[in-house]
Amino acid sequence: MFDILVAGEINPDLILSGNVAPEFGQVEKLVDSAALTIGSSSAIFACGAARLGLKVAFIGVCGDDVFGGFMLDEMSKRGVDVSNVIVRADGQTGLSVILNNQADRAILTHPGLIPALRASDISDELLHQARHLHVASYFLQTKLQPNLPNLFHRARSLGLTTSLDTNYDPSKKWIGFDKLLSVTNAFLPNEKEAVSLAGEANVDLAADRLGSRVEALAIKLGAEGALGVHDGARVRVASIPVTVVDTVGAGDSFDAGFLFGYLNSWSLEKSLRLACVCGALSTQQAGGTNGQPTLEQARTFLGE
Repeated sequence: MFDILVAGEINPDLILSGNVAPEFGQVEKLVDSAALTIGSSSAIFACGAARLGLKVAFIGVCGDDVFGGFMLDEMSKRGVDVSNVIVRADGQTGLSVILNNQADRAILTHPGLIPALRASDISDELLHQARHLHVASYFLQTKLQPNLPNLFHRARSLGLTTSLDTNYDPSKKWIGFDKLLSVTNAFLPNEKEAVSLAGEANVDLAADRLGSRVEALAIKLGAEGALGVHDGARVRVASIPVTVVDTVGAGDSFDAGFLFGYLNSWSLEKSLRLACVCGALSTQQAGGTNGQPTLEQARTFLGE
């Protein structure tokens, strides 16, 4: 029934944009704009994959509150099946407040129910309905972490492929991946995450180490494009020039593009090119999902 099942966190983003920095001491500063948008790496990815035409289901935990209702409504509008989301009346949906100055951003997150999803919440019956399982925000999903290797193993035994985007580790410890990567088909870190996880001095050395442990590796290099490894072959691709409005969710849109190619048996180079296009185009509008392209829109940049 579904191409991808996303097991992830649910929270909106409150994005404050302007060339200002917060200052304590009851100092009030004005920003240029404010927007409540779909947040969370997992949800932004799910919307990007659905936008490309993949059938996407989502399982996570949110509260029976305004922020939870907003997220479920917005995801549904974008074609993501949220019928398996667990809604709890005894908890609060998480929230991220993002101060965006175009070139960079600072993020404050109230976790709420972000860490609440457990591997045991994901049944074999649900897994049977998909051909791929994607997990993002590994370090925020603390109750999913302990049994995620077993969940990936269970998914693979049922015929699914798996993918992982860890996102940043707030503790900066970067541990616990030996067992998990052994049951991960596609690994999707950015450059800083890849270098930190591999314990290497640069991204090329990190690609060598990580690429030998998974079927497909795609490292996001921002404006410089991407570096991928598949079956021992290494490929670098460039990004496309765009006028950046907001970089929130660009990496998640990249992931959606790459996995579209992966699930359709595209070459590593073509999958990386689509990923870079999806990531770049998503930055042209505020919020993580408003600029996400359709497959037809993205393909105009692939030279086909």
